[in-house]
Formats: sequence, structure tokens, C-alpha cells
Amino acid sequence: MTVFRLPDAHVFPDPMLADPDGLLAVGGDLDPARVLLAYRSGIFPWYSEGQPLLWWSPDPRMVLRTSELRVRRSLAKVIRQQRFTVTLDEAFDDVVEACAAVPRPGQQGTWITPDMRAAYTTLHHQGHAHSVEAWLDGRLVGGLYGVAVGRLFCGESMFAHVSDASKVAFATLVAQLERWGFPLVDCQVHTDHLENFGATEVPRRVFLGAVSSLVDAPGREGRWHLDPPTPRS
Repeated sequence: MTVFRLPDAHVFPDPMLADPDGLLAVGGDLDPARVLLAYRSGIFPWYSEGQPLLWWSPDPRMVLRTSELRVRRSLAKVIRQQRFTVTLDEAFDDVVEACAAVPRPGQQGTWITPDMRAAYTTLHHQGHAHSVEAWLDGRLVGGLYGVAVGRLFCGESMFAHVSDASKVAFATLVAQLERWGFPLVDCQVHTDHLENFGATEVPRRVFLGAVSSLVDAPGREGRWHLDPPTPRS
């Protein structure tokens, strides 16, 4: 097993060389340009406080094709009821903070370290990282954030303080991404939650092949807003 040590220059080894768990490299920094290059290369940072900076490219890769979003009947009913107000890029810092505070099964502490938060906040100000918020009676109760490169959206983390809040936020985002011509959401690794939405695992080589074309497609940099509702005829 070979794990590469990154140099000071913003370069990454071929992600196909990652070890069986997906670990590819160690070191480097979270300079926004390096982080963007990682996503463009099918790689993402993931480590815990006290660990060195680790870079991953898992095989298989969990992805969701936006045209194949699956919304269960009970969730569709919640969406129709408009119980939650969903927005984009209205409270990025608050969403990241809430994601960092959510306890994760089998995980001590959080991988959203202060350095990670600073890096993604910078990417947000540059128009690359985006948040989705679910509000209930004016209170932030759920959401998620991720990074857009070209027409690929890379999901990072989500949280919910109220049942269904993050699910409504995620379903709303995926529907919006499809309207914008984003065919794929990178979900990174398998969870039952994402599988319920229609996400599937694909071989890393298949994912990397899709990434190579999507990241060079015209994207939507800058602050995001949901499309206004379509008037009923």
C-alpha cells in the first residue's frame, strides 16, 4: 500500500493509485486552490482533529444522478405542505457550524476542523461552496453544504434539528441542480440515507471519467438562489 506525501506545489497523484480504503495522500494544506484542484480530480479532504491532513478517492464512489432522485411518498407530502422554507446561500457559516456539531455514530469529535471551516468559508466567498437551508418559523432547523466545480456538485455534510428538515433541503437542491443542468451529485461514500434518495455506488474509474468532463463544463459561480416557483396555468 502506497500513500503519497504531497509537496508544497498544488499537485495530486493519480487517484486510481489510492489504497483499497480510498486513502491517496497525506499532507499539503487547505489552500482553496488546492481544495478545488482536489475536487476537480475526484479527490476530497477528510481527517479528524489531531490527524494529519488526509486526501481520499474511494472505490466504489457513491453518486446520485439528479434525474434519478427518488422522493418517498411521505417526504413528497411534507414538501407539498411547504412546512419548511428552503433557501440557498443564506446562512453558510451557520450550516457548517451546525454540521460540525452533529454527533455521528461511531465517530468521536468532528472532521470539520477549524481549518476546514476556514477553507470552505473562503470557497463560499469565492462562489464555489454553497449551503442549503431549511427554516421553520424563522429558525434554521436543517441543511447541507458542498462545493460546485463546473457542473458537478460535491456534497460535504448535512444536519437536521427537526425531522425531515435536511431531507427536504437535499431534495430541493437536487431538483434545482437538475434544472440547472448538473447531472451528478458526488455523495462520496455509501449511507442508507443517500441510498433512499436513489444514490448508487459506481466504480471509481467510472466516476473519474464523468468528473473529467463535468468539471470543465460551464458552471454557476457566485451566490445561488432557488428558481422562482413556476406560475400555475
